[in-house]
Amino acid sequence: MDDKKLLALAKKNAAASLKKPKVTPKYDSTLPPDPEDVEQLKKFHNEMKKREF
Repeated sequence: MDDKKLLALAKKNAAASLKKPKVTPKYDSTLPPDPEDVEQLKKFHNEMKKREF
């Protein structure tokens, strides 16, 4: 593959990755909004699942 094709492919892939919106599930509108640190809570939950009590 020559450099021009490789550069064009890299630009295309970079542009495509920026266009993807973050998908958030939609539930009941009466529920309170999700907390701001959802990712941190998910990591914490996954770590706690690994532990044995």
